[in-house]
Amino acid sequence: MSDAPQIDVLQHNRESWNKYVAEGNRWSTPVAVEEVTQARNGNIRILLTPNRPVPKEWLGNLAGSKVLCLASAGGQQAPLLAAAGAEVTSYDNSDAQLKQDEFVAEREGLKIKTIQGDMADLSRLGDAEFDLIVNVVSNVFVPHLKPIWEECARVLKPGGRLIVGFMNPAYYLFDHEEAEQTGEYVVRFRAPYADLTHFSAERIERMRQQREAFEYGHSLDTQIGDQLKAGFVLCDLYEDDWDEQSTPFNKFGNMFVATLSRKISLEE
Repeated sequence: MSDAPQIDVLQHNRESWNKYVAEGNRWSTPVAVEEVTQARNGNIRILLTPNRPVPKEWLGNLAGSKVLCLASAGGQQAPLLAAAGAEVTSYDNSDAQLKQDEFVAEREGLKIKTIQGDMADLSRLGDAEFDLIVNVVSNVFVPHLKPIWEECARVLKPGGRLIVGFMNPAYYLFDHEEAEQTGEYVVRFRAPYADLTHFSAERIERMRQQREAFEYGHSLDTQIGDQLKAGFVLCDLYEDDWDEQSTPFNKFGNMFVATLSRKISLEE
């Protein structure tokens, strides 16, 4: 276990994502005009995971619906959902990511409300306010999921939908920096995983200095089980792959999972 000093992960990861925006991260690249036009014409295509689009039936009827893009800013999902007719709130830890949503909204004449904050604290949002929550792969950057699912259940209307993308926990069994150097994948870590407890103090300090985001590999018990405990029912899921450039481990299995859950209504 690392003996590294205490780090404000929320602040550090905010700074990391602000840096990633400046570097042109793929999750920070605003959608093209053509994609917005397609969404306006009812042909919306959004991603929770790198490659496989969200099934349209997961989104339901977007016209007039209230949608929360949770830790999903970056100029991609929020503007497309707004173009499809939804009333969108984008809630994200990174001010630079939120500015990407604002950029596309201004460019396309869309209305998106942006709020900067911790995805585990939605206290600025009302009870039963939203019809749909869209959570692109981002809970990998926070230590605890239970409060997130509980807050999602609170702000969703009864029967509302929660769609989530997350990393396959198996990804974090390996030291990927080591694998890139040796060409071999050897199990090094135990799940659940956290950079701050599995890496050396020296490596953590290097990440801090270079503003590399700290990550957490959550178990299926917390990814799905805690959703169910918070008052959701699991309706559907799918897996998705990545690409060889991101990790050679991609050839061994799908690195991402997406789930569709529904908040239990008062009658259930």
